[in-house]
Amino acid sequence: MNNDSKKLTTASGIPYAENENSMTAGARGPILLQDFILHEKMAHFNRERIPERVVHAKGSGAYGVFKVSHDISAYTRAKLFGEIGKETKVFLRFSTVGGEKGSADTERDPRGFAVKFYTEDGNWDLVGNNTPVFFLKDPKKFSDFIHTQKRDPYTNSKSATMMWDFWSLNPESLHQVTILMSDRGTPYGYRHMDGFGSHTFSLINSANERHWVKFHFKTRQGIKNFTDQEAAEMRGKNPDFAQHDLLTSIDKGEFPVWDLKIQVMTEEEAKNYRWNPFDLTKVWPHGDFPLIDVGTLTLNENPANYFAHVEQAAFAPAHVVDGVGYSPDKMLQGRLLSYPDAHRYRLGSNYEQIPVNRCPFAVNNYERDGQMRVDGNGGSSPNYFPNSFDDIVADQSYKEPGLDLGHAVADWYDRNAEGENDHYSQPGDLYRLMSQQARQDLISNIVHSMSGIEGPKKETIVNRQLCHWFRADVGLGMAVAKGMNIDLDINMNAHS
Repeated sequence: MNNDSKKLTTASGIPYAENENSMTAGARGPILLQDFILHEKMAHFNRERIPERVVHAKGSGAYGVFKVSHDISAYTRAKLFGEIGKETKVFLRFSTVGGEKGSADTERDPRGFAVKFYTEDGNWDLVGNNTPVFFLKDPKKFSDFIHTQKRDPYTNSKSATMMWDFWSLNPESLHQVTILMSDRGTPYGYRHMDGFGSHTFSLINSANERHWVKFHFKTRQGIKNFTDQEAAEMRGKNPDFAQHDLLTSIDKGEFPVWDLKIQVMTEEEAKNYRWNPFDLTKVWPHGDFPLIDVGTLTLNENPANYFAHVEQAAFAPAHVVDGVGYSPDKMLQGRLLSYPDAHRYRLGSNYEQIPVNRCPFAVNNYERDGQMRVDGNGGSSPNYFPNSFDDIVADQSYKEPGLDLGHAVADWYDRNAEGENDHYSQPGDLYRLMSQQARQDLISNIVHSMSGIEGPKKETIVNRQLCHWFRADVGLGMAVAKGMNIDLDINMNAHS
């Protein structure tokens, strides 16, 4: 071994000398339990496969950059669109929808088109397909639909009967089925197809005004598709055609580019439009809502390791940033729950600490523990909110306007607003209903527990809680203060 060589080590960094032969009792004897290296290698190998995605299992991905080319500040205050020329790092994952990880890239199937923007306001995941519509308009139908795209429970094979039975019973699917059955259902790799956010989202500007929006990524490589026969032939020649095509084009410096464009609809226009603008089975015709240029997305970097980046990438439509919001699109609303839930199952509760998913800017919250917590776990800082010790605040400048649903406004309502803020009458009544002995026991228990408050914020916490006891019943407050040896005259003067 020369000085430049790297030592072979265990995962815990301990060097070891034998990596090819198991330790045995004699040359031909049985293997010994103490050969820890054997156990580590075998145990890790048994766990190398994480659960594959329920949908979009097979995919390809690359890093790149989004660059703003046009001003859309009239519609959104999102910082990544803040100025012409601004660049934001992105990761884009393409995928087939219904097939398993080992399926062919040229199967007739929609293609996933998921973009993660690493913005200074957090990660924005725009998770769509290569089609502007979908098969369904209600998330309650989703699991049933996906079952028809998977394997028959009896034959364990794909079933045209299941697919067409479902589609024939759900005519809302017809728009997407028409696209799927055209040559657009077998795109020539990933570079020669458009991408869509598909759902209706909202954009919110600096005046807190909302517009409804559709996102479109238009390929500069030109639309190119396989015929059905060509797709079938490619499945036999190279089932990983799309992966190979994307990887090699980037390696050769032929970076694929998409132009991001948006359609915008006012809230007033949405109220009277001829179709439900939040129906995922419908498009907004360009004649009514023309495309507006925004910027360009260029993929220019292949991940160094497929598993670490592409397989562990996790996208969720719930992840929007300030200036981008949701809509009453029912399918979108369903995905807000199901996507993060799927990632927690597949990758663990701390999946957002995996490098490809990690926000490169400040992250402050009170989530702690869980499998694979690798970021210091918050150190000694509090794990609850609100508290008296840190300076983390909920910044109200990021608040969205309420969503007018006609019969009601969807918003964050103060649970302790006027009429909902009497926290003292009933506890006071309860105290006054107690027997003398029960009151004494209550006071004794409170004093004993509150005497355990420690640290530099002790006085602040004690006084704050004393105020609550006084508001419930003056006598109760006085008794607790006396039990804690607090001189109320001095205390009142100090805080007057």
